[in-house]
Amino acid sequence: MIALSPSTIIVLREYREKQELARAMLGISLKDDDLVFSQLDGKPLLPSTVTHAWIKLVRRTGLEGVRLHDARHSHASLMLKQGTHPKIVSERLGHANIGITLDTYSHILPGLQEAAADRFDKMVTPRREKEAVEKFD
Repeated sequence: MIALSPSTIIVLREYREKQELARAMLGISLKDDDLVFSQLDGKPLLPSTVTHAWIKLVRRTGLEGVRLHDARHSHASLMLKQGTHPKIVSERLGHANIGITLDTYSHILPGLQEAAADRFDKMVTPRREKEAVEKFD
């Protein structure tokens, strides 16, 4: 399980309402365990259906050449750049282990060594400065 953002929850609830309305018009009830993205009868969509819908959306927005998988990479990259822990990103992507995430996205994390050195310096510097001041008192 992964956490969803409030805006994602709103969009999914609106989508579910549309699903319920469409199915009600056909006399089909929506069950709690139905898939979010499915055919009107509740059967799973074919993967090519989702891919084709993505391609149409991308063309309408003028971003031709952006694959559905690129959206997944963008999600992971943006989260890592925001400082989200790689373990959390790994879980959201469904990777078997964090190593896959780190191997795939390590190029997104330049500056980690420098940031770690800076944090360490900030942690020990006040002590070192305090000791120097006491030494001269």
